[in-house]
Amino acid sequence: MADFRLMRELHKPMASKIVLLIMDGLGGLPLDAGGATELESARTPNLDRLAAEGALGQIVPVRPGIAPGSGPAHLALFGYDPLEHEVGRGVLEAIGIGMAVRKGDVAARGNFCTVDQQGKISDRRAGRIPTEEAAPLVGRLASIRIPDVDVEVGHVKDYRFAVVMRGEGLDPALADTDPQQTDVPPLPVRPMKDSAQDTAERFNAWIALAQTMVRDHPRANALTLRGFSSDPALPQFPEIYGLRSACVAAYPMYRGVAELVGMEVLSFTGDAAADEFAATAQSWESFDFFFLHIKHTDSKGEDGDFDGKVAVIEGVDAVLPRLLELHPSVLAVTGDHSTPARMRTHTWHPVPFLLWAPKTIRPDRETSFGERACAHGGLGTFPASDAMPLLMAHAERLTKFGA
Repeated sequence: MADFRLMRELHKPMASKIVLLIMDGLGGLPLDAGGATELESARTPNLDRLAAEGALGQIVPVRPGIAPGSGPAHLALFGYDPLEHEVGRGVLEAIGIGMAVRKGDVAARGNFCTVDQQGKISDRRAGRIPTEEAAPLVGRLASIRIPDVDVEVGHVKDYRFAVVMRGEGLDPALADTDPQQTDVPPLPVRPMKDSAQDTAERFNAWIALAQTMVRDHPRANALTLRGFSSDPALPQFPEIYGLRSACVAAYPMYRGVAELVGMEVLSFTGDAAADEFAATAQSWESFDFFFLHIKHTDSKGEDGDFDGKVAVIEGVDAVLPRLLELHPSVLAVTGDHSTPARMRTHTWHPVPFLLWAPKTIRPDRETSFGERACAHGGLGTFPASDAMPLLMAHAERLTKFGA
């Protein structure tokens, strides 16, 4: 993992530019034994060229065999040990939409879901209802009042929302209400230690009122909460690496994790790769490091849409020349975790990693960007938290260690 003390000691100013392009849930699996993964099936002439000119490897987001959430997986790519710096999804979603989460507050990520007449979940994401359908429901939830605490609710995107509870003696040690499967009812909020009992009761009271306000909706007739958390007071990324750092992401959760580590979050319209590359170009001279996030690879994987995930990857590749026209010194292309369409969820599989640094790279023999090629690449298999020191070194932003 990145040694923050060492990074602070060794980083130096340089005119080089680093781009970390994360295609969420990039890693995949073949639909049939011996077949190609989503990435291997995609036509990616630009990524293949970078693979031939650069070096490949694969990263392990948390530990071997552990399927990560998006929060810890991104923190790992920024150099943070996700086991040492645990951050809940709630605080990331809330901060990502501009809600304050201070020490002592408890934030949670909410999903609208669909339940049947028996109260069992038939769709964990309420058919992915669009923002224009979900926002009025969030407006209803914002009117709920609970004694002795303040509750703020904000719409995130589509079927997602965030809840922040503020008051005395709150504790975020709470279990999720999302059972992560269908044909079972949502779970109650349960305390994971005695000190969180009162907080659990308050959230359960809020949920009971919330359910009455959405039960008439044809799809979003129930809700779940997960990722209960508070401000983790993380070490700041720009100070650790000496980088003017920017985040270019359309989805609030990823803007939240970037803001939490001290990156400047850039505003732009649209959510396509072309929109993100254009926003990067507009701010190119103002920053040393750009974190770019592509969401829909993960969404298609979770939907079990193999061909849709292939199409997203091909779409990123098609506009990649616009990013390369900026002449980054170092470009890394990877995912935060694997989301194979075959499994419809985040998995433990290592994630493809491409490193392109024309001035400093030692190329390997691989000529295409895919899981099999990355498994044989010159970078080997390494922890995701080691990626940032590698990018810093290839950007020539680290001095020699020792005499």
